[in-house]
Amino acid sequence: MAIVSGEPGVGGLSEVVGVLREWQYDRAPMQLHPGDLGWFWRFGAEATAAAVRTWSREGHILAVGLLDHPGLLRLAIAPDAQRDEELARRLVEDVTDPARGVLIEGKVNVEAPMRALVQDLLSENGWNAGEPWTPLRRDLTEPVKDPGVRIEVIGPEQAHVRAAVQRASFDRSTFTEERWHAMAAGSPYADARCLVAYDDEGDAVAAVTVWSAGPGRPGLIEPMGVHREHRGHGHGKAITVAAAAALQRLGSSSAIVCTPSSNIGAVATYQAAGFQPLPEARDKYRDA
Repeated sequence: MAIVSGEPGVGGLSEVVGVLREWQYDRAPMQLHPGDLGWFWRFGAEATAAAVRTWSREGHILAVGLLDHPGLLRLAIAPDAQRDEELARRLVEDVTDPARGVLIEGKVNVEAPMRALVQDLLSENGWNAGEPWTPLRRDLTEPVKDPGVRIEVIGPEQAHVRAAVQRASFDRSTFTEERWHAMAAGSPYADARCLVAYDDEGDAVAAVTVWSAGPGRPGLIEPMGVHREHRGHGHGKAITVAAAAALQRLGSSSAIVCTPSSNIGAVATYQAAGFQPLPEARDKYRDA
C-alpha cells in the first residue's frame, strides 16, 4: 500500500498524541515528543491541528510532523520505520514541493531523527546540515535530591505567575495567562506539570513545564526559563532538578531536553542538574 499523507483535524489529535507516546523510549534519537504538541497547544486546538501532518500506510501512522512555524517541520518516525525507504522518499517529496502543503517556498528546515533514512535522502537532494543542537538526558531510576528552593506546582489560579515568568525569561515570548489555559486544556497536559521556583524573598524566579509520555518512557522538559532579573544564582539548576523530580513522580524513566549547542550556559545548567549530553543533532535546511 502507498504512503498517505494527511492532517488529523482536531478530532484526530488524541490519536496522534497517543502514537507519539508509543514511539518514545530510552536511548532513542531525539525526535518530536507529545510534549512538543502540548506546548504548541497554547495557541489552541484548531491551530495545533492545522500545524500537524501525518504519513500513514494501511491506516497505521508511520510519521508525524509539527509545523512549529511555516518554515520548520519537526518530525517523529515510528521506531520500525526509521529506515523505511518508501516512507523516506515520500517525506522528501512532500517537504521539497511547496504544492504538497507542508513547507513554504524559500529557506526551510526539517528536524528529523539523526539515524533516519530521510536525513540521508535530504542530503542527497541538496539539503544542508543546520546548526548543532545538544540533546541531554537524566536517568530517573535513582532518587532525585531536593532542589533547595521553594517549588510550587501551578494550577489555574496561578497561571498568571507562570506566564509572567515565561515572558521575563524569553525576550520574544508571547505567553499569556489565556495561552496557559489553552495549553492546559489540551490532552497532552493531562500528564504534564508547570512548576515555578521562588527565592527567599518570595519572588518567582524560574519556571518549567514537564511532559510525561507515560510510565516507563522519557519525559520532556519544554520549556525552562529563568527570570532575567534573577539570573546567576543557581535558579536554573534548581528548577531543572525540580523538573526531573516531577517527571519521576509521573513515572518517567528519564528526563530529556534539547538546546542549541551554541547556548553554552543552558548546556552547563542542564549538566549541573545531572543531565548527560548525547551526540549532537542537526536539522536539514534548504536555501531560498
